[in-house]
Amino acid sequence: MTDPDWRYDRYDPERERLVEALCTLGNGRFATRGSAPECPAGPVHYPGTYLAGCYDRRASEIADRRVENEDLVNLPNWTLLRYRCRPDGAPPGPWLTPGAARHCTTRLDPRTGVLTRHLFFEDAAGRGLRVVHLRIVHMGDPDLAAQRTLFRAYGWRGTVEVESVLDGAVTNSGVARYRNLEGRHLTDHRAGFRPGGVAWLACRTADPGIRIALAVRTEAVPERPARETVTDTGTVQTYRLPMEPRRTATVVKTLALRSSLDRPVADPVTAACDEAVRAPALPQLLATHEAAWARLWEEGELKVPGEAGRILRLHLFHLLQTLSPHTAGLDAGVPARGLHGEAYRGHIFWDELFVLPYLGLHFPEVARSLLDHRYRRLPAARAAARRAGRPGAMYPWQSASSGREETQTLHLNPRSGRWLPDHSHLQRHVGSAIAHNIWRYAETTGDRGFLYSAGAEILLAVARFWSGAATFDPALGRYRLTGVVGPDEYHDAYPDAAAPGIDDNAYTNATAAWVLARGLDLLGELPAARRAELSGALHLDDEELSRWDALSRRLYLPFHQGVISQFAGYGDLAELDWAHYRDRYGDIRRLDRILEAEGDTVNRYQASKQADALMLGYLFRPSELAALFARLGYRLDDALWRATVDYYRRRSSHGSTLSSLVHGWLLTRGKGPEAWAYCREALLGDVADLQGGTTGEGIHLGAMAGTVDLVERGLTGLEAGPEGLRVAPVTLREIPRFAFTCCVGAHRGVRLRMLPGRLGVRVPASSRDPLSVVLPGDRHRTVAPGQERWFRL
Repeated sequence: MTDPDWRYDRYDPERERLVEALCTLGNGRFATRGSAPECPAGPVHYPGTYLAGCYDRRASEIADRRVENEDLVNLPNWTLLRYRCRPDGAPPGPWLTPGAARHCTTRLDPRTGVLTRHLFFEDAAGRGLRVVHLRIVHMGDPDLAAQRTLFRAYGWRGTVEVESVLDGAVTNSGVARYRNLEGRHLTDHRAGFRPGGVAWLACRTADPGIRIALAVRTEAVPERPARETVTDTGTVQTYRLPMEPRRTATVVKTLALRSSLDRPVADPVTAACDEAVRAPALPQLLATHEAAWARLWEEGELKVPGEAGRILRLHLFHLLQTLSPHTAGLDAGVPARGLHGEAYRGHIFWDELFVLPYLGLHFPEVARSLLDHRYRRLPAARAAARRAGRPGAMYPWQSASSGREETQTLHLNPRSGRWLPDHSHLQRHVGSAIAHNIWRYAETTGDRGFLYSAGAEILLAVARFWSGAATFDPALGRYRLTGVVGPDEYHDAYPDAAAPGIDDNAYTNATAAWVLARGLDLLGELPAARRAELSGALHLDDEELSRWDALSRRLYLPFHQGVISQFAGYGDLAELDWAHYRDRYGDIRRLDRILEAEGDTVNRYQASKQADALMLGYLFRPSELAALFARLGYRLDDALWRATVDYYRRRSSHGSTLSSLVHGWLLTRGKGPEAWAYCREALLGDVADLQGGTTGEGIHLGAMAGTVDLVERGLTGLEAGPEGLRVAPVTLREIPRFAFTCCVGAHRGVRLRMLPGRLGVRVPASSRDPLSVVLPGDRHRTVAPGQERWFRL
């Protein structure tokens, strides 16, 4: 049986930030990176604690321009614990760090959410000290975390001097290419002590002034009075613990984290201190923490044998730490890099497109909360559309706290050292992704109440935007969407063009047509009063709805050489000498940076960063996609789609972790011989840091969630909807068997087991109606509550 734990048996400074990201602990409200307690931020280590929804805006001077950046804020470091040995009759030794240890092992147990570090130090005289750190971020109580450190002496007597530090002198400096941006987000530090060994630190963000308080209760055994010191930005509690051979001394830090984002509103300092005092002792905290994780795994686990299953469990672990049931009570979105680091500055992109399918099947209340987050930012999306001279709602490519566009206007190419204009805000397709998520969520869960209320407002507003953005081309006899950027991101302009943007991106146009068609469907099923209310608010008269219908049937999709064009004119671009660049550079995932450093531009070539047109095959089943194309007046058969997949597969550099995921999905569903190569790359993307150092800045949450979805929906062809559970399994030799539990309509805890050629479905006992199961060949079966049935496929 594969060991489910993740172990790093040696200390490697070059990989330490990767270890810290992959060993992050969280509970859906906040997370702490798996950094060594001994070390503050520096070239090797980067401790970080991040609170969901806690952003701050600062201005910076870059390339003679004033730019604003809104970042997910790195909060004060509660884990810092310095220590040094003082043998009897000898002066105190140096403060010890992992780099001085003879042995260092880090172990993460995803089953229980417990992180441990084992270190052994030995001086020139042969005197040894064993140190064991244990850390949790409590999954049961979202305000709490704890860290225990055990010290054991070998061959000496004396004391260990320990400094338990609450360090507010932190900045956002975890990503090298952002270091020219202002990273000081915390101000107005205040600190002090309360009885019972409680130290507290209060501060606030600069803008909009979120108040934050951390209270840490430090307990030492053998108990010794502490020297307590308040610094400019925190507190220090100093202990001198007596040591003798094979006797253990212990220091436990228990954290309570509160902020002005909490509801109901309370003074964060008082609330944090009171909670730190009331928090149970560590044994009870561990027990309740592990029980909470056991419940999560029962509801959300995917069981796959072997190494693939081990990686998938880690991916699920990080997904559930970022978006747990606790998230459902927050005003928080899906940060693309989790709560694990500062890459993308903690921003929210379109990654819920890859995350919500899993959540809708396992934790629908969390999925709805994330859609509610988008709904609360609908006014900002409407305002953005108005500024662009459009009706409806234009959701931003990157957002943070307010829902305004946060995409940078400049970005740094680390290869050339140049700051370049950034036009990725032209990715208007985010609105279609949100509308798609709403529709699929309602289909999966049966939550028509959400669809008819907040969901309808968003979907119809996005459709209204597309209606206003399209223009009619008499020469083509079709409508066009111009001046956009597609999911590919490499192509942000035509070669030598004066203005940014490309025209008629196939993914953007096709998904816009889908949104318009679904908008008409939704209006047709809404209760009359609600339909009238929304039609009045959005000015949806007969003329406007006729335009929607025309657009949903006449938006232009370009083709060339017998394949779908990524955008109009893509086939006219030059072919790239892929072999030359691979031979010269090896890793060419970031081909755009390579070419720019050479004085060239990827805009000149048929080269894609990631799946773009192919994303259509990820979002829609073959029959759905063929029907969408048919509505638009195009024929899409299996031969044309296979040719399109092969065409772009040869022209993609996979500069995004999502690219191999999408390619793996398509080839698995299409039974392509190279499917596993892409699936394996998607699995290894973060654990092996295939993007070359990016994982240490934060995990790729969409790709992690997508690999789980690849198994649960991709291999099963699973659709949960009004007719029950529909399956159309495909075989992937490397994952021949697996099992998971999901929600289907009113049934929670439905258990699916896949074996070669067989499917088992177990429905928990209840008073509900039998579950309908639709097998390949449109064979309809039922499974009664309390029953398990096996079907041949």
